[in-house]
Amino acid sequence: MSAAARFTIVSLFPEFFSGPLTCAQMARAAEAGLIDVSLVNPRDFSTSRHNHVDDRPYGGGPGMVMQAEPLAAALANAEEANGQRGRRLVLTPSGRPLTQALARELAAEALTGLPLTLVCGRYEGIDERLILSEGLEPISVGEAVINGGEAAALFVLEAVARLLPGFMGKEESGEDESFSAGLLEYPHYTRPDSYKGMDVPEVLRSGAHATVAQWRRQQSLARTCRRRPEMLGQAELDGDDIEFLRQNLSGGARPQSLGRSLFVCLLHHPVLDKAGKPGTVSLTNLDVHDMCRVSRTYELGGVFFATPLVDQRELGERLLEHWTDGAGSRVNPDRAEALRLGRMVESLDEAVARVAEACGTQPKVLATSARTHQRPARGKKLRPLTFTAWPTVRGWLAQGPALLVLGTGHGLAPEVFLKAHAVLPPLRPFAAYNHLPVRAAAALLIDRLLGDTL
Repeated sequence: MSAAARFTIVSLFPEFFSGPLTCAQMARAAEAGLIDVSLVNPRDFSTSRHNHVDDRPYGGGPGMVMQAEPLAAALANAEEANGQRGRRLVLTPSGRPLTQALARELAAEALTGLPLTLVCGRYEGIDERLILSEGLEPISVGEAVINGGEAAALFVLEAVARLLPGFMGKEESGEDESFSAGLLEYPHYTRPDSYKGMDVPEVLRSGAHATVAQWRRQQSLARTCRRRPEMLGQAELDGDDIEFLRQNLSGGARPQSLGRSLFVCLLHHPVLDKAGKPGTVSLTNLDVHDMCRVSRTYELGGVFFATPLVDQRELGERLLEHWTDGAGSRVNPDRAEALRLGRMVESLDEAVARVAEACGTQPKVLATSARTHQRPARGKKLRPLTFTAWPTVRGWLAQGPALLVLGTGHGLAPEVFLKAHAVLPPLRPFAAYNHLPVRAAAALLIDRLLGDTL
C-alpha cells in the first residue's frame, strides 16, 4: 500500500475542520490511510504577549492584516514535521481559479509523496511579503468573497483527495463527472421507474451499453449548452458532438443568443482622415460583403452602412439588391442570406432610429476606437477615453438592443463619442501595433462582445 497523501492546513481556526474531516468519505480515507491531514495554527507561533497575529494595514483602511512572522513560523514548523517542502497554496479571491485540471495536477503531485500545504487567509488578507518570500501560490475557488480561507481550503482538499486512487471506491467515479471532460455531467435516475408522472428514459433501461453511453454524452452536451455554453469552447469535442449540437440547438437546448440584440453600424461620416480632421470616406464593396457575412454568422439583428452621400447610398443599395433579389442571389444563395441583413442609411442617427423602430426601444450606442485618447471637436488637448468593461456591455445586451459603431478612415470623429453610451476597449490595448482593418476589427469585436460559440 502506498503512503498517505499528506495535506497541511495553516489556519487560525483549526476547529473549523473538525466536522468535515471526521465524516463521510474524508473520514474513511483517513482511516484507510489514503490521506493524512495536519492542522497548524499560526497563533501558536505568535511572539506577542496576547498572541496577536494581525495588525493595522499600512496606508490606512478598514480591517486588519495577518502578519508575516507568525505565518512564516507556522510554515517552517509544517515543513519540519513533513520532512520536506511540497507545493504551498494560499487561498485568496485574487488567485488563480481552481479547475478540475489543477485538481488533477495537485493529486498527481500528492501521489509522489510531496505534501500539499494550504494557507487560509483571514481579515483583510495576508502581508504580501509573506506570500512572496515563501513562494505561496494564490488560488481562488470562486468569484465571491467569504470570511476566510477555511471553506476554500476544504474545497481544494476534497477536489484533490477524491482523485486519489481508492478514495471514490470505483476509480471511474472521479472522472465521469462534471468538468472532468470539459462538460457538465449528464442527469441521473434511480428507482422507482415513474415519479410524479415522469418516467426514467427508456434508453437507460435498455441494457445497451453503447447506446446508454451515447445518450449520456449527448445529455452532457445539451446540459452544458443550456447552462454553461462558454464551456463548449474549451471542451474536447469530436465531429459527432458538433453535429448533435448543430441539429438540436433549435429544439430548445440552445440558450438565447445575445446576437439578436446586437446591430452594427459602419460609419463613413464623420470619420477622421490621416491628419486627424473630420471627413467622409467612400463605401467599400468588401466591407459590405464581409460585415454582412460576419453579422449573419453571429445572428445579429442587422448591419447599417451610413453615408450622407446620395450616390454612395444608391451604389450600396444596388449592390445589396443584386445579391438579395438579383442574379447574385441565384448564383450564391448563402451570400444572399447574409446580405439581407444590410441596410444603407444616411447617418448614425438614422441607424439608431431604425433599431429603435425594430426593437421598440432605444438602443445603447457602443463606440469603438483603437486609440486610448481623443482630441475633442473643439480643443487641442488630447483627452483619455473611458472604456466600459465587456461584462457590463454583455449585461446590457441581455436587457435590450445595442448598436456597435465602427469608423472607416482613421476612426470615429469626436462628435460620435458624444452620442455613445459606452466606448469598447481597444482589441489590443497593450500592443505596440494596433491597426486592424475594420472588417477584421468588426469580427473580433462581435466575437468578444458575444463571447459564445453557438
